[in-house]
Amino acid sequence: MHTVEKIGGTSMSRFSELMDTILIGDRSGEELYNRIFVVSAYGGITNLLLEHKKTGEPGAYARFANAESESAWREALAEVKARMVEINRELFGDTDERTQADAFITQRIGDVEAIMSNLEELCSYGHFQLDDHLMKVREMLAAIGESHSAHNSVLALRKAGVNARFVDLSGWDQEEPLAFDDMIEQSFADIDVSREMPIVTGYTHCKEGLMRTFDRGYSEMTFSKIATKTGAVEAVIHKEFHLSTADPGIVGLDNVVTIGRTNYDVADQLSNLGMEAIHPKAAKGLRQQEIELRIKNAFEPDHAGTVISTDYCSAKPCVEIIAGRSNVFGIEIFDQDMLGEARYDIELSRLLHELKLYVVNRDSDANSITYFVAGNRKMVNRAVRLISEKYVSAEVAMHKVAIVSAIGSDLKVPGILAKTVSALAAAGISVQALHQSMRQVEMQCIVNQEDYEPAVRALHHALIEQEDHGDVICAA
Repeated sequence: MHTVEKIGGTSMSRFSELMDTILIGDRSGEELYNRIFVVSAYGGITNLLLEHKKTGEPGAYARFANAESESAWREALAEVKARMVEINRELFGDTDERTQADAFITQRIGDVEAIMSNLEELCSYGHFQLDDHLMKVREMLAAIGESHSAHNSVLALRKAGVNARFVDLSGWDQEEPLAFDDMIEQSFADIDVSREMPIVTGYTHCKEGLMRTFDRGYSEMTFSKIATKTGAVEAVIHKEFHLSTADPGIVGLDNVVTIGRTNYDVADQLSNLGMEAIHPKAAKGLRQQEIELRIKNAFEPDHAGTVISTDYCSAKPCVEIIAGRSNVFGIEIFDQDMLGEARYDIELSRLLHELKLYVVNRDSDANSITYFVAGNRKMVNRAVRLISEKYVSAEVAMHKVAIVSAIGSDLKVPGILAKTVSALAAAGISVQALHQSMRQVEMQCIVNQEDYEPAVRALHHALIEQEDHGDVICAA
């Protein structure tokens, strides 16, 4: 009867608070155990190891991959080490634990630096190409971040009297990778969760290569796989905020409430908007084994949070959350020859996929298709150019828009469409497009980009604040 719990990087950066809340808190004896923790790297560390997730500023990996001078990536790696050692000092001060923490990370950084140097020299010969090895380098660098935080957590917990165990899934000393399932099963084969607290790296080295498919979303896959393979009674994700009816930064903290309960359909819609409660592929295993997922605020341990389950449906039809995506591009293609030709959609979808543009939604009529995509502006401009070159008779336009969605486990609310349009009109917001599927889980409003936050506030006020949700979404 154990749980598997994941702690994100932002929360890990407030580790002393975690010790007082979810890791130890008021627990003692047997209460400390039957919990497996999967940890991410401390906030900002993976950005330094790879590249900044939002700005794209190069880290050690990006500098190495872009064939910058050897001194550039070495300096970046030295910066990572300095920051990690600083974290060790903040956590442990002048103690034996700090000595152990520094020795651990010094060895890991030293090992990967030697490998990168040897690889760079090897690829100076024409028979070896650096591109063939970059994914392995990226995996090794990413793994250092999770190993660092997991190892430190074990040191701190043991010092506090907890029988914590470091479970290193990074494959650092492994001769060859195992399959993902086998790696998890083998690593937990001799662990008694009723007597020890496993602290597990969010990165798993395996034959499938998690980064190749999920890039920096690998920790949720590790978390999900451990939950399904060890038969967890519940999966828990600890964040620095609650899963609420909207972004409190937009609508105001006093106007939002914690959702309390919802289902995996809603979680998938949030993921599509880039506001992941959990990655859809990570949710798949939990959903298939009917393992409930609980989203909690790591710093409010007494709050039940939000439970996501397979078969939940709200007590009455209602909107549970207003969410959205602000930086979206609408690529509109009009061509008189499109009527009745399915190949247009097939070819255009393939092109956008090749350019790594994420299609959030699409709409079409007799002779036009509009794709609402998220991605790099440079790639969007390239897509517009390539489409114009391929379909010379087409008119191709690009629009900067935002998507605001009303989402709920049962959205069969009488008059919701009219109420939505009226609320936006009253706020002076023009609706560019509107989507509501027959599954009745989400309704998307396409608005001008500058209208994103006003639209979120208008819909939250009309569809949630003015509705009686007290017995529906306020508590788990």
